[in-house]
Amino acid sequence: MTGTPVSRYEQLVAAGELRPDPEQASAARKLAALREQLVSQNGQGFFGKLLGKKTPPPRGIYMWGGVGRGKSMLMDLFHEALAIGEKRRVHFHAFMLEVHALLREERKKEIGDPIPPVAAQIAKGLRCLAFDEMVVNNSADAMIMSRLFRALILDENVTIVTTSNRPPQDLYKDGLNREHFLPFINLIEERLDIIPLNGPTDYRLDRLDGIEAWHTPLGDDATAQVREAFFRLTDYDPDDGNNVPSGELDLGGGRKLFVPRALKGVGVFSFKRLCSEARGASDYLAIARTYHSVIIVGIPQMGPDDRNEAARFITLIDALYEYRVKLFVTAEAEPSELYQAGDGAFEFERTVSRLMEMQSADYMALGHGTAD
Repeated sequence: MTGTPVSRYEQLVAAGELRPDPEQASAARKLAALREQLVSQNGQGFFGKLLGKKTPPPRGIYMWGGVGRGKSMLMDLFHEALAIGEKRRVHFHAFMLEVHALLREERKKEIGDPIPPVAAQIAKGLRCLAFDEMVVNNSADAMIMSRLFRALILDENVTIVTTSNRPPQDLYKDGLNREHFLPFINLIEERLDIIPLNGPTDYRLDRLDGIEAWHTPLGDDATAQVREAFFRLTDYDPDDGNNVPSGELDLGGGRKLFVPRALKGVGVFSFKRLCSEARGASDYLAIARTYHSVIIVGIPQMGPDDRNEAARFITLIDALYEYRVKLFVTAEAEPSELYQAGDGAFEFERTVSRLMEMQSADYMALGHGTAD
């Protein structure tokens, strides 16, 4: 690709592929400026190392905003236009899996702090490291990120460019031992320019044209529809195979929830895993805070003997609704027919109302997070 992030962005707007957006245009200009800095320093890092001198890296960029605000698109324009060989783009989830694997190998040597050599290994032949969707869901990641990224930026002179659905101060919010994570937030604010992309328009909704949120009855057709919604929300190419990453959500107190499919803020769960097992509001709030879109498969029609499952489902929907999570499901019946008789059936009527609202265009256009 030729051109700068700005010229490419303007070409896409002129071609009608993007709508004019002042926040996106401003972000493109800042990314273009960073590109120029990195290109102008090309080669200085190598010769500086030969001479024993360090070339301070340019300030990085942290772009944050709700789903569909164009963060990944802008990252594409930046990374493809960055005319240096010492660059890497990786999804943050995959990067942290790699980091933990490197740390395990380094600890086997039993020769001291494993963080510096791991940072050096990651930074080898690298000047710009770009991440998609920085998110911190567990204490293991939180405990190492501050020291690791300080080593990458300050010791290895790597420029970091990342996207996230949250502002820095909301990363790992309410997480276990979060005080140990706060130095990482300070590092971001000191070393990266923070660019909000948090306008009211969710451009990714255009990709869901023709895809409904509620699919019944259960079967292959319903499954195919939510699978297509997942592909569109995550930009995942089904031709890449079935290697969609799974995830593990930290529920606190040493408890973890396995997420069968998790990518770019979209989580896929079974009804059985969420509502047939003993779970409470805190579990559901952890899901709602972490994922901007949730797909639930296999919701059954419930009767009087399923009152516990129905009660958990009520609590789950309350949490998703509070955080304005986009919901896609496969179900045995329409919302009004899911739970018509049994303890709590009257309370379930409010859940039916919320489920209907959550399918509306107005609700789908809301940004992820609580309204306050």
